[in-house]
Amino acid sequence: MDFTLNADQIALQDSVRKFAEAELPSLAKEVEATGMPPSHDLVKRYGEMGFLGVNLPSELGGLGLSHLDAVLVLEEAAKISPAIAFPIFESCFGPTLALAHFAPDELRQRIVPQVCAGEMIVAVSMSEPNAGTALTDLTTRAEVKGDKVIVNGTKRWCSGAGHADAYVVYCRMSDDPGAKGIGAVLVEGDASGISFGKPEIHMGFRGIPSADIFFDNVEVPAANIVVPAGGFKKLMEAFDLERCGNTTMCVAIAQSALDYVLEYVQERQQFGKPVSDFQAVQLHLAEMRMQVDAARLLLYRAVVNASQGLPSVADSSVAKCFANEMVRTVTGKAMQLMGGYGYSTEYPMEQKMRDAWGWGIAGGTIDIQKVNIAAAMVGRRFSQR
Repeated sequence: MDFTLNADQIALQDSVRKFAEAELPSLAKEVEATGMPPSHDLVKRYGEMGFLGVNLPSELGGLGLSHLDAVLVLEEAAKISPAIAFPIFESCFGPTLALAHFAPDELRQRIVPQVCAGEMIVAVSMSEPNAGTALTDLTTRAEVKGDKVIVNGTKRWCSGAGHADAYVVYCRMSDDPGAKGIGAVLVEGDASGISFGKPEIHMGFRGIPSADIFFDNVEVPAANIVVPAGGFKKLMEAFDLERCGNTTMCVAIAQSALDYVLEYVQERQQFGKPVSDFQAVQLHLAEMRMQVDAARLLLYRAVVNASQGLPSVADSSVAKCFANEMVRTVTGKAMQLMGGYGYSTEYPMEQKMRDAWGWGIAGGTIDIQKVNIAAAMVGRRFSQR
């Protein structure tokens, strides 16, 4: 299998890199300092440049390119800052994919082109106070009444809460137990009866807003049903691609850490010579390079095997799990190579390390990915009950 980028992909990667390096660093510093998400103006600009619909169908306003192309775009933006790249992550790897693949045509045509144009931000609302890893225990309910759907419940750890324009809300839509009763509904952020908890303050992920969402008799049109009860499997198939977006964020953070520390050790001198001349430093650099390259290849395998469809649970979980562990190791080594400077907030490494840890929690923890991998190996799912 050839993972060599073609001429068009190299040109795409180069153009995004030049834009990101020239335009995004000052915005990223502002986002990190204030904790506020990227402005709608930046999201609109992403849309104008095609970044928000790289792998979405052209008939829905996207570019109609491959998932690998979307990975290339996301990585270059995320090297500058995961938060500044998050709108690209949400549109190319998040809930918009579920809409594009599984929503009724009227809903797809109404929402997806707006996302691609940067005119609308759509976030996902999955977890609940008592339903995180055990997602099929969710209790948020969507009751269909004629041409309306009434939503009641509480969601937790919602990235984009209070900032997004609409939410793909996982709900219990029938009395069938477990996954059989789960579907999803699109709820606009300004709907009557929706409210938001106080913004969460995390160790990292500054500029990626997160909060509880409360639904109190929120009424939306029945046309906003993304998938009905029984559609949980489809939702999780789309989530397999979200894992690849998570993996891309890890690869980007690790690559940026490696790039930074590689330059640092060649400039920093001790005992009259660059610290890169010491064999111990060379060994760390080599180990970091090997891990970053391995993670990127696992990511490429997952998205290339999926083509323009959706990746397998096994490929996406292997890639995510490896990258989640890799980015923690690589940023830790980079901080150690920088010594006290790496630990200082005057330098970027401490932020990279803080952000690195979050991706092994978000989108399914590292250990849950290992359970998924083992299940794929033996050909059956394991009950955790």
